[in-house]
Amino acid sequence: MVLDTLRSWIPIKRARPPVVAVLRLHGVIGPQQGPFRPSLNLAALAGAIEHAFKLKGIKAVALSINSPGGAPVQSALIHDRIRALAAEKKLPVYAFCEDVAASGGYWIACAGDEIHANATSIVGSIGVISAGFGFTEMIEKIGVKRRLYTAGEKKSLLDPFLPESPDDVARLKTIQAELHEAFKAHVRRRREGRLKDDESRLFNGDFWTGEKALELGLIDGVGDLRGVMRERYGDKVRLRVVQAGRSWLQRRLGIGATPSWEEGVAGDLAHGLFAAAETRALWSRFGL
Repeated sequence: MVLDTLRSWIPIKRARPPVVAVLRLHGVIGPQQGPFRPSLNLAALAGAIEHAFKLKGIKAVALSINSPGGAPVQSALIHDRIRALAAEKKLPVYAFCEDVAASGGYWIACAGDEIHANATSIVGSIGVISAGFGFTEMIEKIGVKRRLYTAGEKKSLLDPFLPESPDDVARLKTIQAELHEAFKAHVRRRREGRLKDDESRLFNGDFWTGEKALELGLIDGVGDLRGVMRERYGDKVRLRVVQAGRSWLQRRLGIGATPSWEEGVAGDLAHGLFAAAETRALWSRFGL
């Protein structure tokens, strides 16, 4: 009787609910940052990625991806940092494609041990693209002369103010082919044994809905982050969102991740129009 009474006074240590860190990787991938043109890159995300893998009671890391792609190097750097920490901490990683996980966005999604998407998500675009403008006729019409001096005959490759050179285009296509091969090798390695169609179709730059991507083996399931994580770790699972820090100005304006101030706000304003046009073009390729 006394023992029973004592036991009733001892507080019961309840098991803590499992924790899943959620990394939000939303936006265009690129090396340059500014308060008016935020982008995804390792410099901006390194702290958040490190923090996500250190949460107390963590059982997994979930990647919430919404990106039309961008810089291949930054895509690879973000992917590799996530995979390195997953191996170090021995934690599973789940990738969830939202509206779009295309091109570099899909490269990052391959950091997941499993990839999930909504039935209507856009997934894929395993290819390389380069776009620009030619201003030769315009500057001739308004009477502007281009003065360019280089040491090295290839230094002015694809200058938009000079007539397009077949040699320059051939050189660009060679570089694109090398990048495409690296992208294909990456997908083969991360999706080994799961791809279900001919590579000539999977790697031609096309993109598909989540339902079709599942048939092709580009993803592992159709579902949303909360639903899949509750299915894996129980209804009491805690989803802890980890985000990159933002500057005071960005918090006031409600935009992007921490910028680099090397160019200054004036520089960002000067480049803002072109950056916005490029960003709009990337999203519009997928009907968004």
